[in-house]
Amino acid sequence: MGHVKRIIDANFWAYLIGYALALIMVAPLLWMIIAAFKQPGSTVTVLGELFTTKFSLDSFIQVLKPDGTAMMWRWTLNSVIVGIVQTGVTVLFSSWAAFAVSRIDFKGKTFVFALILAGMMVPVESIVVPLFDMIKGLGWTNSYNALIWPGMMLPLAFLILKQFIDQLPNELLEAAKIDGANMFTIWWRMIWPLSTSSMAAVSIFIFIQSWNNLLWPLLVAQKTSMMTLPVGIPTFQSIFATDLAVPMASNVLASIPAILVFLLFQRHIIKGISMTGIK
Repeated sequence: MGHVKRIIDANFWAYLIGYALALIMVAPLLWMIIAAFKQPGSTVTVLGELFTTKFSLDSFIQVLKPDGTAMMWRWTLNSVIVGIVQTGVTVLFSSWAAFAVSRIDFKGKTFVFALILAGMMVPVESIVVPLFDMIKGLGWTNSYNALIWPGMMLPLAFLILKQFIDQLPNELLEAAKIDGANMFTIWWRMIWPLSTSSMAAVSIFIFIQSWNNLLWPLLVAQKTSMMTLPVGIPTFQSIFATDLAVPMASNVLASIPAILVFLLFQRHIIKGISMTGIK
């Protein structure tokens, strides 16, 4: 009984510490949500007044009205377009590259694999200057081309998909070759359907990374109409330096799409990563 009691006590303290840490991590999110439902101009930095003042949707109305200072609808549209296009093209190209490096023998394959992995070691900040000069030379500043194309390649997506394709039995692909299937048919008929879970996990990572990207859109989108949410919201918040309720409402609205994507597809993240062998 004493041994069982010690185990129960250990589990109790482990759960207690876990819940306490979770509460600490969730507390800023809860504060943001509560502050967003306060009237514009309300005090949201004092805990006592945070729960006693009147709740209202006026902050959301002010953020979403078409003639308001914030262009939330336009910024959200820009973020959605950039996120969807970058996710779709990156997953497609990464799948092709992973299939080629994993299953096709060609000269220099090891060098190509090492070159792609080397991209994971290069900080984004180290290439923004030459990349910006290239975009400026092409005349793409303040356009969707500048926002989308430079962020399409992700070495991590290639690595995850390659590790999954490496685990597929060779007999399966050899049988397809005997039946007369070419490489594109094998990818389309076999690799694509079998790697759906891994692609879904990769897609979520890419979309959330694109949704939260601040540095690159800040450099190439100077026009207010071409800003994405991570760039537009700080610009909007600077106008309400003393009124935190309205900026919190804009933050809540900007967080909803990414949270929904994660909640709807979180099982694909677990399944996709577990199938690749990455822990």
